[in-house]
Amino acid sequence: MKKTAIVIFFIFILIFPSMAFCDVKEEVLKNGLKIIFIEDNSSPVATFQVWYKVGSMDEPEGKSGISHLLEHLMFRGSKNYPGNVFSKIIQSQGGIDNAFTTKDYTVYFQKLSPSKIQTSISLEADRMANLLLLPEDFELEKKIVLEERRQRYDDDPESLMFEEVISVAFKNHSYRKPVIGWIEDIQSITLDDVQNYYNEYYCPNNAFIIVAGDIKQKEVIGQIKEKFENIPSCKINPPRKNLYEPEQYGERRVVLKKQTHLPMLVMAYKVPAYPQKDSLSLEVLSTIMGEGKSSRLYRKLVIEKALVVDVSTGNSPLSRDGFLFFIVASLKDVEKIDEVRKIIEEEIDRIKNEQPSEKEIEKAKNQVEASFLFNQDSVFGYALYLGRFEILGDWKMIDRYREEIIKVQSEDVQNVTKKYFNFNNLSIGVLLPR
Repeated sequence: MKKTAIVIFFIFILIFPSMAFCDVKEEVLKNGLKIIFIEDNSSPVATFQVWYKVGSMDEPEGKSGISHLLEHLMFRGSKNYPGNVFSKIIQSQGGIDNAFTTKDYTVYFQKLSPSKIQTSISLEADRMANLLLLPEDFELEKKIVLEERRQRYDDDPESLMFEEVISVAFKNHSYRKPVIGWIEDIQSITLDDVQNYYNEYYCPNNAFIIVAGDIKQKEVIGQIKEKFENIPSCKINPPRKNLYEPEQYGERRVVLKKQTHLPMLVMAYKVPAYPQKDSLSLEVLSTIMGEGKSSRLYRKLVIEKALVVDVSTGNSPLSRDGFLFFIVASLKDVEKIDEVRKIIEEEIDRIKNEQPSEKEIEKAKNQVEASFLFNQDSVFGYALYLGRFEILGDWKMIDRYREEIIKVQSEDVQNVTKKYFNFNNLSIGVLLPR
């Protein structure tokens, strides 16, 4: 096992030498804003990322989707850069920019030449401190979000199926809400709601910056301090919800009938997130069960039985709180849903009754580790991963995570299967062609 891990490490160094040896440092400004520097001079590229520690899980009741709506409005102009000019300025400098909202955080980023970092600093500082929330922009972006909601969920049976399963899996936990929001909630959001949300969460002590690439820390820190250090901190600490989910008693089930080509079965089990160590064993289990054509479920359901077109598993170990372990199968025949479910549960019981072989565990760990490393194959990807660990508490945990994956044993995988994969922890979704 140790020999294989060493081989993977050296392959990683040979392919991605900059990520293996790049210099990472941090500095905290007097207003609480943390700056993480990733110095990598191997290629003339850079990324500037602003992470806000707020996502859909922080939204007030009845205002789901407000985080995502605010993300849209962040591009509509600020005091010193009014109008819809943010992206145009970045593009004029030869760069690209974007943003994304998750259940746990919101990220704004640019990729551009290192010599143009000052542009990102000026633009991001101004919209952190001086966002212009104009009524006409608000109404326009609200319509855009509602249309996005219709296209990506209401008219997409698969996405809607996942939304329904998540909403029944959680009764109280704020993860039950979709990031894009419910239609009625989006419609009810007012401009004052967005302004208050911005004031509560978009401040230096609830954010951090990652600057990565061919940069010089001493040069960049001076530019950042000039623009960001005088932005006032939040008057009070941003409100955090008490994350609580009542105990589940029995299986929960939702059936959705929509126009779709293939029926779909979704099985979801509540599981913990990192740094809870069970999350690492669940990552290995996910690989064994349903990641790739050599996985147990793919071999059984696609190759041997020919009952499904595709089957996969998914886990979210880097969430701020425990989420769901998904098993998803796209079936050929709607009449075979019960049979497919039975086979999946038989494969789960196999692991409960018989530990996976050391060879299978070794292979799965190698796949998890390789995927973890290859997702950091660029300065941008590496910065994103550091950011995700900083959201969990500290970017330095990234090295510990990889080390702990290597230590997972067959017994650990069996234990988490027994612990979490049971009737009282299961939510089922069935998508039927209408």
